[in-house]
Amino acid sequence: MGELAIKVPDIGEGIAEVELVAWRVQPGDPVAEDQVLADVMTDKATVELPSPVAGKVLSLGGTVGQLIAVGAELIRLEVEGGGNVEVAGTQKAGPTLAPAPAPVRPPATSAVKPAPAQPGERPIASPAVRRRAWELGVDLRQIPASGTAGRIVQADLDAWQARHPGVQSAPQQPCASALRGVERHDEEAVPITGVRRRIAQRTQESARRIPHFTYVEEVDVGEVERLRAQLNERWDGERPHLTLLPLLVRALVLAVQRYPQVNGRFDDEAGVLTRHGAMHVGIATQTEAGLMVPVLRHAEARDPWSSAAEIARLAAAARAGHATRDELSGSTITITSLGALGGIASTPIINLPEVAIVGVNRIVLRPVVRDGAMLPRSMMNLSCSFDHRVIDGQCAAGFVQAVRAALESPALLFID
Repeated sequence: MGELAIKVPDIGEGIAEVELVAWRVQPGDPVAEDQVLADVMTDKATVELPSPVAGKVLSLGGTVGQLIAVGAELIRLEVEGGGNVEVAGTQKAGPTLAPAPAPVRPPATSAVKPAPAQPGERPIASPAVRRRAWELGVDLRQIPASGTAGRIVQADLDAWQARHPGVQSAPQQPCASALRGVERHDEEAVPITGVRRRIAQRTQESARRIPHFTYVEEVDVGEVERLRAQLNERWDGERPHLTLLPLLVRALVLAVQRYPQVNGRFDDEAGVLTRHGAMHVGIATQTEAGLMVPVLRHAEARDPWSSAAEIARLAAAARAGHATRDELSGSTITITSLGALGGIASTPIINLPEVAIVGVNRIVLRPVVRDGAMLPRSMMNLSCSFDHRVIDGQCAAGFVQAVRAALESPALLFID
C-alpha cells in the first residue's frame, strides 16, 4: 500500500486559487475511481473534483471556506501500489484532479444524514430561514443542514416540519415584556463563503477600480405595458410570455447602436476599451446560493419572444443550480432589477470589466402633468451606472434617453 497526494487542478481561465465549498468524503471513507471528492468554486462557477483512482481517504487538505492555491495538495489517499509520497515525507510528482464537466449546482448531499449543529456552534442560515424557524418555534441547532458549507436551507425546515406534523407555521404573538422592550446581548458571526464571498470580492474590486457615476431617469411605461398585454393576449399559447425585461433588452440593443462604447469592456492595465458588436446581456438573478448573472447571448439578433424564452431558461437554470460556466460568463452589459422591491432609485455597481449597468426600479402609478392636465401614469425609474474613465456624462445621458424613447414609443422596438 502507498500514499497518493492529489493536487488542486489547473481549471483554466488564469485561475490561481479556488475556494473549497464542500467535502464529499471524510477521512477513513473508501473512494471509487471517478467518485467526486470535493466541490470547489472559481470566480465563475462551482466545479466537482473526481478522484483519478480508487483508495481510502487518509487526510483532507483544507476546510470548507478556505482558499487553496492551484497545485497545492487537496487530499491524500491510501492506494494500491507505491503512491507518490515517500515514507520519509518527500513527495514525488503526482496527479492532479481533473475537474468534472458537471454544471454549476449546489453540492449534492451524501447518503449519510447530515447532523445538526453541535452545542456551542452557531448554525448558518439566511434571514428568511431564521424567520421561518422563529415562526415554527424551533431552534436552528436542532435542524440537520444540507446546504453548501453546512448552511440550513428552506428544504431542511420542510423536512423537519414533515417529521413534526403537529407544528404549524404561525407567527408568535409578542408578549407584554416584548412590547415594553427587552435588552438583547446576543450576537452572531456569519462566515462569508461560497458565492457570497465571490460577490463581496468582485463588488469590492469593481468599486475600488471603477469611478462610478449613476444617472437616473424616469420612464413612462404605460404604452409599452399596454402593448405587452396585447401581444401576450394575441399570441397566448403560441409564443413565450412577454415581461417588460425582453422589451427592455430590445430597447438597449437599439440604444447601443447609437452609443456603441456602452457595450464594451475596459482593460485598465492595457488602457484599451473594446467595443463589442455582439451584445451579451447579463441578467442579474437572485438564487438561494446568492446573486448570479446568467448571460443572454447575441441579444442583437433576437426578437422579444426569443429573448423572453432564453431569459426564462437561464433564470430557471441559475435558480436550480444547473447553469454552466459558459452561461455565467462573457456578458458585455448587465441588467439588474429588484422587481417589486426595486425602490425609487438605486446606485448599481458595474460588473467588472464592463463599463455600464442598467438598474430597473419598480413601476408605480403616480400623477404626471401632460399638456397642462394631471394624469395617472405608470412610471418607472432607470438607474444606470457608468465607468467615468471611458463613458462621459453626455454619452451616458444620451444612451439612457435613447432607451427611454424606445420604451415610451414602443413601436420603435420593432423597427431596425
